[in-house]
Amino acid sequence: MTVKSIFAGFGGQGVLLMGYTLALTAMNEGKEVTYLPSYGAEVRGGTANCTVVVSDQPIASPVASSPDIIVVMNNPSLLRFANIVRPGGMVLINEDLVRDQIGRDDVKIIKAPVNSIAHDLGEDRSANVVMLGAMAQATGVVGLDALKEALAATGLGKKAKVLELNRRALDAGADHVRRLAAKES
Repeated sequence: MTVKSIFAGFGGQGVLLMGYTLALTAMNEGKEVTYLPSYGAEVRGGTANCTVVVSDQPIASPVASSPDIIVVMNNPSLLRFANIVRPGGMVLINEDLVRDQIGRDDVKIIKAPVNSIAHDLGEDRSANVVMLGAMAQATGVVGLDALKEALAATGLGKKAKVLELNRRALDAGADHVRRLAAKES
């Protein structure tokens, strides 16, 4: 099983950190991983995206020209990446910042108000972690518990208080996806 994903947003949203944390978690689970970050020269406020490929087999290329999953944190990212996700793939959308419609009916769309959820948790900067929890729950690419453990090795968990907050943010994102799934069934 090989899963190609792209995380996209603007600099400062923690997009690259989302991809890095996913890659680290997958490695900790014994999977093959590539992580390819990309960002504009202006960084904060500019565009940022990264590609993460997770597989149980060796990976031939880190490029995801037709990804299985895209995670979009802002409107320009939706416009740029919506048409490259493969049919049958998944698009996770930060519905607090993305207003445009994807215009496709051949992909699964999951909308999450990650900025609002992070704000309710008391830390607006954890919106990326909320989205990462939603992505993990929706896709099963990595386990939520493994993701929580990997946080400790990133800037998202160097301090005990920050680690606990971000673990709650992961749970909040996963809970949102569980509630959506319960409504669908």
